Amino acid sequence: MLSALANIFRIPDLRSRLLFTLGMLAVYRIGIFNTTPGVDRNVMRQIMQSQSSSFLGLFNLFSGGALEQLSIFALGIMPYVSASIIMTLMAAVVPQLEELRKEGESGQRKINQYTRYGTILLSIVQSTGIALFLEGLNSSDGGQYGEVVAEPGWMFRFITMVSLTTGTAFIMWLGEQITERGIGNGISLIIFAGIVSDLPDAVFQTAEQLRIGQIQPVSLLVITAIIVAVVAVIVFFERAQRKIPIQYAKRMVGRKMYGGQTSHLPLKVNAAGVIPPIFASSLLMFPNTLANLKVPGADYLNQILVPGDWRWTVLYVTLIIFFAFFYTAIQFQPVQVADNLKKQNAFIPGIRPGKATADFIDAVMTRITVAGALYMAAVCTVPDVLRAQFKVPFYFGGTSIMIVVGVALDFVQQIESHLITRHYEGLTGPRGPRIRGRRG
Repeated sequence: MLSALANIFRIPDLRSRLLFTLGMLAVYRIGIFNTTPGVDRNVMRQIMQSQSSSFLGLFNLFSGGALEQLSIFALGIMPYVSASIIMTLMAAVVPQLEELRKEGESGQRKINQYTRYGTILLSIVQSTGIALFLEGLNSSDGGQYGEVVAEPGWMFRFITMVSLTTGTAFIMWLGEQITERGIGNGISLIIFAGIVSDLPDAVFQTAEQLRIGQIQPVSLLVITAIIVAVVAVIVFFERAQRKIPIQYAKRMVGRKMYGGQTSHLPLKVNAAGVIPPIFASSLLMFPNTLANLKVPGADYLNQILVPGDWRWTVLYVTLIIFFAFFYTAIQFQPVQVADNLKKQNAFIPGIRPGKATADFIDAVMTRITVAGALYMAAVCTVPDVLRAQFKVPFYFGGTSIMIVVGVALDFVQQIESHLITRHYEGLTGPRGPRIRGRRG
């Protein structure tokens, strides 16, 4: 392992990519502490501490603590995620977008451009909602914590809208730069960095609760065991595959016989990765934005959909299962896989080529996606149990752990791919199993 880590810095391209990734993440973390003009960050931090178990706490988690700082990065990357959700859904129902998706790289560039436009539009809407929300805090919480906004009014709203929208656009640019010039998926790494940055503080809070007796040692051991078990389950399912045997037909070329080899078609149990919980969390945050904009009925919806409430949990699980199937159906095309096998003179033993092969692959993929969707839903409901039973910080939740572990696996897998490509030993050793990551 140590020699493999040393090999990372012996490859100039890999070293530069790794340092570039770390540098971009450092820029992101520095921007977290640049407060939006006209806002008292100390008052906002006190308000956020009192709302840690609400939607504000969830939003603050994904923004890496930017919301409690009310920084220019307060919206985080969630507008981009929401725009991606909208474009993914529209691509399934709008024929023009479906054609763009089939055009390959050129069509994907156009879809990415539309996603950027949608990100800016959503950022303008959400930043306006946050400005109105902050002005509302002056009257509702002003007596207890002080005034959040020094000079409310249209000028403050305009400055907040410009600052937060620009901050989100810059984060989106950082993510794209990391993807192109760094290592790993930039958007996932930004979310990863935001969650990991809060983990040390959560550990210190738990240690302080243990010191003053709010958490008993036995309860802490139970919490640790649950976290270890959740990590083990995540690693198991993220690496789990269903291997379908593939047989290549024999063919005569001149006087030599080619083909006849056997292989397998690997189908991941969780082909959607961490996309379903991220998409579900993003959609559940949207009623809060509508409530800040005073949309009729949104305030009631925001009050009943509170993290920890059974209605929120049921909707969260439903959305995770829906996006697990929907995103897998978008990314994995059984008909295309069957056509490729037919062109390569390959077939599944006992299954006729063509439509029968596509139906068989689709049936297998559906069955294993059921297991993957239930696994994600189960893991992502652990935070409610921990918070209700042991009163621990939200950062120990299953959603955050799943994102952290999943992105870490993908990051390590990409590093290992660079090492193996250049004939170096991988991070898991010459004989050990390769780490299988997932594309975000």
